[in-house]
Amino acid sequence: MTITLKDGSKMQLEGAVSAFEAAKQISEGLARAAVVCRIDGELAAMNTIIDKDCSFEVFTFDSEEGRKVYRHTCSHILAQAVMNIYPTVQLAIGPAVDNGFYYDFDFKTPITQADFDKIEAEMKNIIKANLPIERIVMSRKDAEAQIAKMKQIYKVELLADIPEGEEISFYKQGDFIDLCAGPHLTSTGKVKAFKLTSLTGAYWRGNEKNKMLTRIYGTAFDKKQDLEDYLAKLEEAKLRDHNVVGRNLGLFMTDENIGQGLPLMMPKGAKILQIMQRFVEDEEERRGYLLTKTPIMTKNNLFITSGHWDHYKDKMFYIGEEDVDDEILALRPMTCPLQFTIYKNGLKSYRDLPVRYNETAIEFRKEASGEMHGLTRIRQFTLADGHIVCTPDQLEKEFAGAVDLIVFLMKVFGLENDVTYRFSRWDPKNPDKYVGTAEEWDKVEGAMRKILDDLGIVYSEEWGEAAFYGPKLDIQGKNVHGKEDTLFTVQIDFSLATRFDMIYIDENGEKARPYIIHRSSIGCYERTLAMLIEKYNGAFPMWLAPEQARVLSLTDRTAENAKAVVAELKAAGLRAEADIRSEKLGKKIREAQLDKVPYVLVIGDKEAEQGIVSVRHRSEGDIGTMTVKDFIAKALLEVATKEIK
Repeated sequence: MTITLKDGSKMQLEGAVSAFEAAKQISEGLARAAVVCRIDGELAAMNTIIDKDCSFEVFTFDSEEGRKVYRHTCSHILAQAVMNIYPTVQLAIGPAVDNGFYYDFDFKTPITQADFDKIEAEMKNIIKANLPIERIVMSRKDAEAQIAKMKQIYKVELLADIPEGEEISFYKQGDFIDLCAGPHLTSTGKVKAFKLTSLTGAYWRGNEKNKMLTRIYGTAFDKKQDLEDYLAKLEEAKLRDHNVVGRNLGLFMTDENIGQGLPLMMPKGAKILQIMQRFVEDEEERRGYLLTKTPIMTKNNLFITSGHWDHYKDKMFYIGEEDVDDEILALRPMTCPLQFTIYKNGLKSYRDLPVRYNETAIEFRKEASGEMHGLTRIRQFTLADGHIVCTPDQLEKEFAGAVDLIVFLMKVFGLENDVTYRFSRWDPKNPDKYVGTAEEWDKVEGAMRKILDDLGIVYSEEWGEAAFYGPKLDIQGKNVHGKEDTLFTVQIDFSLATRFDMIYIDENGEKARPYIIHRSSIGCYERTLAMLIEKYNGAFPMWLAPEQARVLSLTDRTAENAKAVVAELKAAGLRAEADIRSEKLGKKIREAQLDKVPYVLVIGDKEAEQGIVSVRHRSEGDIGTMTVKDFIAKALLEVATKEIK
């Protein structure tokens, strides 16, 4: 029989062979490193028998496909180890994720991270036993009987989710069996290096109305050194986590009496957000945006019209109950329908378009407890929101302009090399999540693809990530732990203009529907601040630093001189504080460094007498003495150019 390899070449095989033997005929080294293969487009284990002509591709751990299969097998080893130690545990799900794997468990008695040692020891026993991993296909009736025998309540739900007619498979290793689509490694002994990394709570199916389960995270590599390198980076990442750095620097805090996902911005953090907001709003104004200010709460009628009530209600906070109250008030999750209402105030001509609205908007979304973290996912946030209403002919130019604004802001903040671009499309298999017909979606997605290609944007595609009213360009960033979030977005909306009866008079004097572009120029301010904290490890560029200079008195004799210099710096528009405590200079300097203050100015008797200051930069160290006037000129230039050192 003939198998066709990835490069199009053909290879002849004599009789039925395993995928491993086929890989061996390509290369002994490839076969040894093989994790999984693809046969006629379907991923399969390396012990799968090939008995007919097919296409054939082999993946090692260095590929995304290989890593996922390798780590998914680790999640099964974890589940088996946990069951061996805690026989009454209920198993939920255990997928591979970007940097490793996890499994969700329902324990009768809670465990802690202190239990990891014995779980890891049992995992090592399972790996050492080199248990063969067997795929078993069952009928639905047999699968139901198997799960009943296992007494696993969550697997009952998972089995019910498998559509009729779809193959049902289990994977068995030793006396452990789990419902799973696979594929997996051929044996547990193939795992070379792993580590359990953290423990957290997670609602079953991500729904806070369901039971809170225990999620155990881990990671795995095919080389011990790679694991050690990763764990070292993980420790470094923990030190840069904005949730740690931001709190240590006094940028923000939380309080259980206020609530989860509701951070308190302290003076330093609030100052950074104010600087960001003023800069962004000024830039938007320069680009022709019109500032709006709309209510944070509105009657739900507006969201019924927009479709958010049908498609987004579970993510909204609202007061009142349907069929009970005459009026239900909702906290806005976005400003779209409010700004559309402003657009409708007065008839528009094609000569009036495009209209660009922007707003620094406080918005609310009902995030699940298990999903919230620091400033990246919160329940009340501040969005650099905006909407462009334009004619079809203006769509591409306006979309490009929205992208250009985002790219400009990313460069200024130093984030342009830390993002990827994603074309988020609808899911035709689940049309109830969206408004519009398949034809409308095909048309607008085709238009958006052309725009992205014309702009030369390199992007991935993700099905099912579109807004319910249109496709999106999502600009994605990762935190220090590798978790990806959407930072900024530009969306094409082909539906809401009709729902809100938005019109303009075209060149022929006829009524026409505009296109709408939804965009967030700097995204959610709090989430972007979190990215900046982690990127700079709290040492913000001069123009963003909440405290730009700290003036230290060397002795009590120069305390008044220090206060006078601070007054001069503040008068010039710089943010400065004085440290005139009777402490040793070394201690004062160390504290300023811990606070990540860009410049420290020291005044002793000599400096006071000569009218100069001794200047230290947080990364460059001592840069000499200069007059206060010269320092101000230097500092203001750094602020004006928004230099990133």
